[in-house]
Amino acid sequence: MRLCSIASGSSGNCIYAGDENTHLLIDTGISKKRVEAGLHTLGIKGEELSGILVTHEHIDHIQGLGVFSRKYGIPIYATKGTIEGIRGTASLGKLPEGILREITVDEEFCLGGMKILPFAISHDAREPSGYRIENGKKSAAVATDLGVYDDYTVSRLKNLNGIVLEANHDIHMLEVGPYPYPLKRRVMGEKGHLSNELSGRLLCDILHDGLQYVILGHLSKENNYAELAYETVKLEITLGDNPYKGEDIPMMVAKRDTISEAVTL
Repeated sequence: MRLCSIASGSSGNCIYAGDENTHLLIDTGISKKRVEAGLHTLGIKGEELSGILVTHEHIDHIQGLGVFSRKYGIPIYATKGTIEGIRGTASLGKLPEGILREITVDEEFCLGGMKILPFAISHDAREPSGYRIENGKKSAAVATDLGVYDDYTVSRLKNLNGIVLEANHDIHMLEVGPYPYPLKRRVMGEKGHLSNELSGRLLCDILHDGLQYVILGHLSKENNYAELAYETVKLEITLGDNPYKGEDIPMMVAKRDTISEAVTL
């Protein structure tokens, strides 16, 4: 299985997960042109996709959905609440008839050779979800846009081989940064975004010898930077109640505006 961030950050998100038989996108929050360029780098054509999984209806996750779906007709999978949000986003234009497929959190479904488990996340959207994806050999997950995590979240992320995990902000940078106070409260709230520290602590709860790679994603442009996220998460692992050190876990920070290195699990 391959895992790759085509774009990740508050300005747009698009993740690829797949193998030789099944190709999936999680979110298309960037332009069709950029999605196509990312897929081209991976050696994949738009028409070869088996499906697009949408985490929630915020524009940085669905910006390119309308144009991309009209060109390729790839089925779009999302929860009922997210589909309502997508239909209510006028900037997407008219989507092809029957292209939106409703799914339910904690109910597994199959696309090609992949088993997909949507799971609930805590974010200020209608019915947001993360995704766990398995192909019988390896498993990966995308868990971004979650203000908090709990035992339920941890249970959905156990025994993974790879993960794209949010490390959105440094708490101090957010507190002293340019955001207005209500927005700061929203980002730090239970339905906001995961800080670097919380990202590291969540990782501590799911670490095991089979976790081959961590991709830190959805970094805030104003309240974080790659080196800080990387070092903070590593430090949390080292200091955490687990047998691992931060340098034991292969890790990278997803790039905002360009495709990141593809990880083969």
